[in-house]
This record gives sequence, C-alpha cells and structure tokens, in this order.
Amino acid sequence: MNREEFESSLARDGFEMREAAMEPGHINEEHSHPFDARLYVLTGQLTIEHQGKISTCGPGDTFTLSANIPHKERVGMEGVTYIAGRRMV
Repeated sequence: MNREEFESSLARDGFEMREAAMEPGHINEEHSHPFDARLYVLTGQLTIEHQGKISTCGPGDTFTLSANIPHKERVGMEGVTYIAGRRMV
C-alpha cells in the first residue's frame, strides 16, 4: 500500500488523519487510546508492543490497533515520521 492508498482508506473508513513525528529513541510507556488507530510510516522506525506481540514498522509499513488496547511504542534511532488515522468508537 502506498501513501495515497492509505490516505484514501482512512477517508473511506471515517478516520481523521494527521502527519506526525517522534524524536529518536523516544519511548511511550504502556497506554491505550479511546479510538481505533492506523499508522503509515513515512521515515524511520517504530516498534509497538501489544498483547504479547512486537511489531516493528519502517517506511511504507502500516499498523492497525483497535481502541482500548494497551501498548508501548519505541522509536528507532533515526526518529519516525508517520501518518496517523484515528476513529472514535
């Protein structure tokens, strides 16, 4: 999936969209969100730990997480830029 296809899928499925970034090595300790989330990585790397799984995403990768799922986020040494979609449940 490319960026255009990802953004189209967000619009089609009722997600709000924004571009964001996190600094190199940043860690978000365990938390959850009251919304469904979808990510598309533009640059860098982001590792997400959730439900006993570890998912590492790089440029062109997507990640989906349902609302209220506890997870941790760890940014790679290059930082990360991404498109985030959120849809309230």
